[in-house]
Order: sequence, then C-alpha cells, then structure tokens
Amino acid sequence: MSTLFSRLARWFHAQMPTHEQLAGNRFTAPLARRQELFRFTRRSVPRGVAVGLLVGIFALIPGIQIVGAALLCVPVRGNIPLAAAMTFLSNPATTPFILAASIWVGNHLGFHADLSTFYALYESGAGARRWLYWLLSDAAPSLVLGLFVISVVTAAIGYLLSVWFWRGWIGHKHKARQLRPRRPAPPLEKPCAGAGA
Repeated sequence: MSTLFSRLARWFHAQMPTHEQLAGNRFTAPLARRQELFRFTRRSVPRGVAVGLLVGIFALIPGIQIVGAALLCVPVRGNIPLAAAMTFLSNPATTPFILAASIWVGNHLGFHADLSTFYALYESGAGARRWLYWLLSDAAPSLVLGLFVISVVTAAIGYLLSVWFWRGWIGHKHKARQLRPRRPAPPLEKPCAGAGA
C-alpha cells in the first residue's frame, strides 16, 4: 500500500506546475500571490483534484484547461498545482476516448450524434471546418451533455479517491512516526554531595 501511495505522490509531483511557472504566466500570476491556494491540506487537495478533472474533461482545450482550473480553484479554495496537474489526464491520447464516451452518453440521454461520423472524421484527420460542421449538426447537444455528465462524475470520483488517498497518506506518515525509534531521554544529573554545604 505504501508503494502505491509513494508512486502516486511522485506522479502528481512530476505533473504539477511549479509556483514559479504559474507566477510567470500572465493569466495565473495574480493567483500565485495567494499562498493558501498552493498549500496541501485535507480540504484543498480533494477540491483541487475535483476542479482539475471537471475543467480538464469538460473544456478539452489545452490552454484553457489550466487557466480555467486555476480560476475555479479561487472560489472553492482548491489546490491550484494539483488542479492544473489533473487537467493533463485529458491529453491527445485520451481525448478521442473521452469524446466517444461523451457522444455515447449523450445519445443514451435522448440526443443523436453519429458515432461513425466522429470516427471517420478522426481517422481522416479532418480540418477545423469539417469538425465545426459536424458539431453544428445535431451532434453538439449530445457531445456537450455527455462531456458534462462524464466530467461531473469523474470529478466526484476523483474527490472521493483523493479524500481516501489523503487519509491513507496521513495515516502512513503517522504510523511511520510511531514506529520510528525514540531516543532515550538524557539521564538526570544527581546533585553533588557537597553542593550547598
């Protein structure tokens, strides 16, 4: 269990933008001054994870994801670096699957988008004009509703998993502290027999 926690912690640390990177971006620089948004606490960590997953999956536009997650962390007091790292779970490798799942969910909720057309556009490397034409058909409501449902459900699951992860990590640290050998207290010096005579 401890190796799982340490692997996840290393992965999150590698994905998170540094405070300096956020301060160097003109959009996130004002947020970098608010230190409470960069602390790892039992409340800010799950909120940051949920915000990052919500914005990262729903927006699907790389530049907007990090800025949107950072801005949304302000009112909910989420951890900005963690939220920014969570947006990377939607990337060029996962985006086609997210879009296909969103269309599938939207279609099951009463809308209609042709999934085979989506795959044909993706496989042929269609340009922006063809994608826009497809979206302006009846595919847009299905896709948007599906993205919304998937992003909300993923954010809720991420929130619960991060609460579990945080408790496990704190418990692991507490156990390690208890198992650490304690140094014996130095012996009390006895007063000399002739002292005070």
